[in-house]
Amino acid sequence: MKIIDLTPEHYASYFQCLEDWSDEMQEAGEHKANWYRKYAARGLRVKLALDDHGTVGGMIQYLPIEASFIEGRNLYFILCIWVHGHAQGRGDFQGKGMGQALLQAAEEDARAHGAKGMAAWGIWPPFWMKASWFKKHGYRKADRDALAVLMWKPFTDDAAAPHWIRRKKLPPGTPGKVAVTAFINGWCPAQNAVFERARRACAEFGDQVIFQAIDTSEREVFLEWGIADGVYINSEAISTGPPPSYENIRKLIAREVKKL
Repeated sequence: MKIIDLTPEHYASYFQCLEDWSDEMQEAGEHKANWYRKYAARGLRVKLALDDHGTVGGMIQYLPIEASFIEGRNLYFILCIWVHGHAQGRGDFQGKGMGQALLQAAEEDARAHGAKGMAAWGIWPPFWMKASWFKKHGYRKADRDALAVLMWKPFTDDAAAPHWIRRKKLPPGTPGKVAVTAFINGWCPAQNAVFERARRACAEFGDQVIFQAIDTSEREVFLEWGIADGVYINSEAISTGPPPSYENIRKLIAREVKKL
């Protein structure tokens, strides 16, 4: 196994979170590529894990917490760590220590860049980005928001714990119309695909539906709303984890159109 920094030859697979084989990931468009170009200048770091044959099996991306959607100082924040676990595509690389190696490399890199600690988000149910996995590697809970747990590991005694930035307001409705508001940050292809599905679905209903896109890749915009990614229909959030299909999003919009 070898841990390397992201290089241009691996951009295409990284922009689709190593699932470039997936038709669904093609729906995500160029949002992650555009996000990467913006955030690479803001301190974004990406490392890849290669097996003995040089095949990329895992990735981790992290950035200064001040540039993220988390409140904190002098920490780096892990947006995600992912070891490919599908038989499809490049194959199953889980259970071989890639995740631990990526995490260790990222922590060492963050220390070298002067960070006082590392933060990450996890889910308390055991299915993806498990909070329990980070706990096993020395992280502890700093904050929680529903199923999402904010974990952190201080490197120094004076490190301060991070906190979630919670939703500050809801998008307004529009009298006589169905208002669909889609927030997009760009860092996650799965959420980017949801954004594109919502936009396509809205186009089917003509002027009965108003679609508003809000780009939260600028932190000032994110801080105004406290929402990084999400889709709201008439001010009500729809569940985007796991990502809903195009058909399900269309049904939700159609249900509201019938009420007009």
